[in-house]
Amino acid sequence: MLKPGLRNLITDVAGLRVGNAADARARSGVTVVLSDEPAVAAADVGGGAPGTIETALLDPSCLVPAIDAIALSGGSAHGLAAASGVVEWLRRQGRGIAVGAARVPLVPGAIVFDLLNGGDKNWGNEPPYRTLALAACAEAAPVFPLGNVGAGYGTHAGPLKGGLGSASVVSEDGVTVGALVVVNCNGVVTIPDTPTLWAWPFELGEEMGGQPVPTAAPDSAALDHRFRGAIGGATTLAVVATDARLDKGQASRVARMAQDGLARAIRPVHTLLDGDTVFALATAQRPLPDPWYVAVSRIGMLAADCVARAIGRAVVNADTLGPLPSYRSQFGHALRQR
Repeated sequence: MLKPGLRNLITDVAGLRVGNAADARARSGVTVVLSDEPAVAAADVGGGAPGTIETALLDPSCLVPAIDAIALSGGSAHGLAAASGVVEWLRRQGRGIAVGAARVPLVPGAIVFDLLNGGDKNWGNEPPYRTLALAACAEAAPVFPLGNVGAGYGTHAGPLKGGLGSASVVSEDGVTVGALVVVNCNGVVTIPDTPTLWAWPFELGEEMGGQPVPTAAPDSAALDHRFRGAIGGATTLAVVATDARLDKGQASRVARMAQDGLARAIRPVHTLLDGDTVFALATAQRPLPDPWYVAVSRIGMLAADCVARAIGRAVVNADTLGPLPSYRSQFGHALRQR
């Protein structure tokens, strides 16, 4: 039987730390995933309106073998500055790929759109994201909170408050897989006319508050294609990780498979209005079990499940912010864990 890792966080994958920083006035923030050692990485972009930086170098045909961190940020295009803050922090640590006598930290990243959430975005000459990224790196640790945190501070999940979520699992062969998500979607995360999350079948223990089991299949009339929240810029971001030894091609397949986790927890997803992007990291702490092609496929499947669970945990742990009600304020009465 599958069980979460010790913390039920992406940091159950040995060698990873997560840091968060937010600006409450701006209702926005930054989340950084740091790897203690360079990690093999890949990315898969599923949405129609992505905002990314340095993702091209993750292509298996490109030279770069490994990266140092991933930066996730609010602020739409302004938030891409978060990656430069992480680069600067890593430079001060002497990190980065060696190019002659120089070292160049490599930090892919992606952003979500939270510019219309009611926060004060009149930040003057420079947006806060580079400074927030430096702060997030400085406080990165194996344990971190969920909900209105970091890049998930000002996000939404359809008509509900979104947030930062994470989950992990340890397979029967000892491989650890984890996921971290920033939920900011136009699609809905609950089965229409019920308090149950779409992600409920994947809940381990009561990590999503003890989801109510649906008593009947959703009525076909409720399964329409209307957006239930305000239409606008969105995007759900995910980082999946494993301690198995993957190459860039294998990590790319895991990232692509992990996109399925978004589809299991959000409806609709990957639209022209979303910039949904999934990164994959491999810290190479343990050999890949044989046969390798079965092992990679299983890691991808577990990563997708972790993404769905992390989405559920983000929403359940979020707090009401401005006009966006929290899941618990609307449906907390239906949860087993209160």
